[in-house]
Amino acid sequence: MSDEPVPSWEEVARRYGRQIYNFAYRLTGNRHDAADLVQEVLLRVSVGLDRYTPGSFEAWLWRITRNAFIDEVRRRQRRPTVELVDGDWSMVGAAPSPDEVLAQVRLSDDVQAALLKLPLDFRECVVMCDVVGLSYEEIAAAADVPVGTVRSRIHRGRRQLREMLTWPV
Repeated sequence: MSDEPVPSWEEVARRYGRQIYNFAYRLTGNRHDAADLVQEVLLRVSVGLDRYTPGSFEAWLWRITRNAFIDEVRRRQRRPTVELVDGDWSMVGAAPSPDEVLAQVRLSDDVQAALLKLPLDFRECVVMCDVVGLSYEEIAAAADVPVGTVRSRIHRGRRQLREMLTWPV
C-alpha cells in the first residue's frame, strides 16, 4: 500500500485532462469521440474515486481510460452510427478547444492515419508509451498484461508504423 494521497476529482481533471484527451484522440482519431471519451473517463473517476485504494493512481486512471474506450468500441459494434458533418463549434465553452489542446501534441495526419490502422492492442501500447509517456510497467498495469507483452506490442506496433510510413526508395 502506498502513502500517496488520493487526489480530488478536480485535481484529476486539471492534472490529467489533457493527457486523457491526447490518449483518447490517438485511439479514436476523432476529436468529438475523444472529447466524449474524456467525459466518460472523468465520470467513471468521479464514481470510483471514493473506492480507489492507494497504489498506482496513474495505472488505475489509464485502465479506466482504456476500458471506457473498449466499451465504446463494443457499443458501436452493436449499434453502428453515421457521423455528422463537422459544424461550427466555436461557440461551445470557454475552455481551450480540442484543436488548441491537440496543437500542443500534434502528430502529422499520415502518422495519425497509420496509428489508426494498427491493431487496437498495438495502438494502445504505442500511444501510451510514445504519446502519453508512460513506462512499460505503467502500461502493463493499465492494460492488465505482463511487461513482456507490452514490450512486444510496442516493438511490433512501431515496426508496423515504420512500414506504413516508409516510402519506397
